[in-house]
Amino acid sequence: MMKSPEKVATSVRLSDGSIVTRTEPFISLTRRRKAFGLPIIRGILSFFEMLALGIKTLNYSAEMATTGPIPEKHKATPDSGKTNLAIAMAVVISLGLGLAIFFFLPILVTQLLSIEKKAMGFNLVAGAIRVLTFIAYVWTLSHFKDFRRLFEYHGAEHKSIFAFEADMPLVIESTHRFQTFHPRCGTSFILIVAVLAIITYSISDTFFAVVFGHGPNVFERFATHLVFLPLVAGVSFELLKLSGKTRNSAVTRILIAPGLWIQRITTREPSDDQVEVAMTALRSSIEGTSLDIGPA
Repeated sequence: MMKSPEKVATSVRLSDGSIVTRTEPFISLTRRRKAFGLPIIRGILSFFEMLALGIKTLNYSAEMATTGPIPEKHKATPDSGKTNLAIAMAVVISLGLGLAIFFFLPILVTQLLSIEKKAMGFNLVAGAIRVLTFIAYVWTLSHFKDFRRLFEYHGAEHKSIFAFEADMPLVIESTHRFQTFHPRCGTSFILIVAVLAIITYSISDTFFAVVFGHGPNVFERFATHLVFLPLVAGVSFELLKLSGKTRNSAVTRILIAPGLWIQRITTREPSDDQVEVAMTALRSSIEGTSLDIGPA
C-alpha cells in the first residue's frame, strides 16, 4: 500500500502472477481542515487514519490473494455503511489489544514487581518492559512464514520510497542500491512513542501524587497514561517528521539508530517480484498528482 497526498493505492500479486491494483482518492483530514493540520493534532489524526487504512488494505490484499478479482457482473452492491462499521470495529479491537498488551501489562508487571516507587524510576522500568515486549512480539511474528513475507513487502515499500525520494526512475533496478531501513517508518514511530512516554508519564504521575496526595494505583496510572497517550502520539509524529528532514545530521542519525535497528526485524530484503508490486502501488498512488514524475 502506498499513499500520496491525494490518493492511496494497493497492489496485490495474484496466484497467476499478475498484479491487480486498487486506487482510491484519499485526502487526509489534516489537509481538509486547517485546524486539523496544526502540529500535534495532525499526528493524532494521522495515527488513526493510517490504522484504518492499514486494516482496510490487509483485508483487501487477503481477499485478492485468496479469491482474486470478482467479475463486475457478480459483484454485490457495496454497502459502505457496513464496510465502515467493520473497519471501525477492527480499529477499536486493535487499539484495545494494543493498549492491553503494550500499556496496561507493563504497568501491571512493574507494579507487581515493586521495583521502583518513584515516578521516573517506575516509568523507566515500565518503558523498558514495553519496548522489550514489542521487540519480542515482532521477533516472534518474524518466524512465521506469512509474516516473514509481509516484512519482505515492508522492505520493498521502503526501497521503492527511497528510489522515489532520490528522483530515480521507478523501476526495480533503482531499488538495488538502497537498504530496507527507513527513518520515517512506523516502527521508528512506535519506539519514539515508547521513549517519550517515559518522560510524559513520569510528569503526569508526579502531578497526580501532588494533586491527590498519593501515588496512582495500577488502574489510576493506566487511566492517566491513556489520557496523555494522544499527546504523546502527536508529539512523536512531529519528531518523526523532523527526523526525516534532518536525517543527514549526525545528532539525528544517533537518535534514529534504535528505530533502524528494530527494522532489522520488521523488514526483510525483498525479491524483485515483491519490489515490482511495491513499485506498481507507488506509481499508481502518484499518477496524475503533483508528484507524478511521468512514465518509468
